[in-house]
Amino acid sequence: MGREGSGAIGDENEGTLRMGHRAVFLDRDGTINEEVGYVNHLDRLKLLPRVGEAIRLLNQHQIKAVVITNQSGVAKGYFPESLIHQVHQKIQDLLKAEGAYLDGIYYCPHHPEAGSPPYRQRCRCRKPAPGLVEEAVRDLNIDCSISYMVGDRGVDIEFGHLIGTKTILVFTGYGKGEWEFFRDQWKVKPDYVAEDLLGAVYWILLQESKY
Repeated sequence: MGREGSGAIGDENEGTLRMGHRAVFLDRDGTINEEVGYVNHLDRLKLLPRVGEAIRLLNQHQIKAVVITNQSGVAKGYFPESLIHQVHQKIQDLLKAEGAYLDGIYYCPHHPEAGSPPYRQRCRCRKPAPGLVEEAVRDLNIDCSISYMVGDRGVDIEFGHLIGTKTILVFTGYGKGEWEFFRDQWKVKPDYVAEDLLGAVYWILLQESKY
């Protein structure tokens, strides 16, 4: 289980009677950056179009933007864990250039069957297990009941349902194929389906405007 630092100073300690923060939990590969199988080199990392604008909108509306990502390539020996930190720093740098930031990035490097200990283990941080979100909730004072999960896989929708958020499937990454060919096999369906992260954020802000 790992965590990267915030791109900005949070306000989670302001006031003791306020409700926990709203957040949008984001899958990484295929949702924020291009799905390339495994990002095993910094040169393979490219943000998807309109992602900077989407995350900037969340920042402007004081909604926490938090990445929750499985990175089993470490366990499988495809890249070292140190590369994950470099990739996440590059994501923050690319977002900063567009006036945006992530409040937190949490990753799981494990796999239940591949590799060797300590990376081969049945952990509580590999989605859809809730370990990473539990850590984010503690760190950032998040209320999952008023939060959202956005991803491009059925497992992201299952994960969001498990942690008590609204869920949005995006058609970037594996999303369109997952929706077309496998949605009938899903245990739960998303609350909304969007073309990309910006479309998902527009829908989220529409929901927030109703309160």
